[in-house]
Amino acid sequence: MAKVVCVLYDDPVEGYPKSYARDDLPKIERYPDGQTLPTPKAIDFKPGTLLGSVSGELGLRRYLESRGHEFIVTSSKDGPDSVLEQHLADAEVVISQPFWPAYLTAERVAKARNLKLALTAGIGSDHVDLQAAIDGGVTVAEVTYCNSISVAEHVVMMILGLVRNYIPSYQWVVKGGWNIADCVARSYDVEGMHVGTVAAGRIGLAVLRRLKPFDVHLHYNDRHRLPESVEKELGLTWHATREELYGACDVVTLNCPLHPETEHMINDDTLKLFKSGAYLVNTARGKLCDRDAVARALESGQLAGYAGDVWFPQPAPQDHPWRTMPHHGMTPHISGTSLSAQARYAAGVREILECYFEGRPIRDEYLIVQGGALAGTGAHSYSKGNATGGSEEAAKYKKL
Repeated sequence: MAKVVCVLYDDPVEGYPKSYARDDLPKIERYPDGQTLPTPKAIDFKPGTLLGSVSGELGLRRYLESRGHEFIVTSSKDGPDSVLEQHLADAEVVISQPFWPAYLTAERVAKARNLKLALTAGIGSDHVDLQAAIDGGVTVAEVTYCNSISVAEHVVMMILGLVRNYIPSYQWVVKGGWNIADCVARSYDVEGMHVGTVAAGRIGLAVLRRLKPFDVHLHYNDRHRLPESVEKELGLTWHATREELYGACDVVTLNCPLHPETEHMINDDTLKLFKSGAYLVNTARGKLCDRDAVARALESGQLAGYAGDVWFPQPAPQDHPWRTMPHHGMTPHISGTSLSAQARYAAGVREILECYFEGRPIRDEYLIVQGGALAGTGAHSYSKGNATGGSEEAAKYKKL
């Protein structure tokens, strides 16, 4: 018997849904690059239901308990008295989501003496100290591609929302106003702008493809340059460095993983390289940006707008400056946890668990760390070291 601890976000304020806006989900057979969707032997949930909150349980309880495993589901993840801490010492599997991350710091990995598998229900495993996992022989896996398109759609929405000044205009309606001049005083067309992505992996490339019809000039930086055929198809301009891209673009979107080479890559110095009045969108990870530097850039006008749904820590404390800084379009971390995405990542978690408990290989594309080294997607996307931020750093921003 294994103890499986699953950390999920809280249920809706008004309670777990009894009905939904739509009855079903569109059928998707494969991802754009040909990768198949998750292929578990079975699922015990209805696609389109809320699976990512505590009561949804990722649809795993019946499967795990029928095989004799202990299944703990909680939203309590921070501090020494949290439910996660209470069960960590003898947990064999810890499941978490990027949207409500269970920070597996080096201290926690050391405490979790039985930990064999850290599983991300979604994409992005930087809330796990990957170096500690490497050193401790812990396998780290995630459900690659499950919500990449979901995030890409969110990026495009946020770019349009910032440039067209949508949120302040909507707020005038809610307040009963009809203040057209106030609405359009910061509203522009995206057409003709130069838009660039830092990283052109699954999410970044999907963003570029979705922006192409808007008749914008597209730019990218990535340590793995795209094929020439793709560059020609989308009319892409490649930049050898991030810094070169910053100065060329009216809009910059960050779509790279968090690791030591990217932590705080947006800071006071690099923001000086941006065009005055540029827009920045970050749905990747909050710690790609220096928190206070972004707020200062908005206050000074160096940035015309900042939008994203990633923070550090998560959930963000009430006094986080990104809640109140001017000209922002922040949301909670929701881009990758639409009901559509939840059906895919819940099925992917089930597939990974089936492989783990049955002694079968986990898909290479799902692997981040295995056998004491970066593996699979992890070897392609991450670097050694830790960029998660330990408990001491998190305590600076939030009382644990």
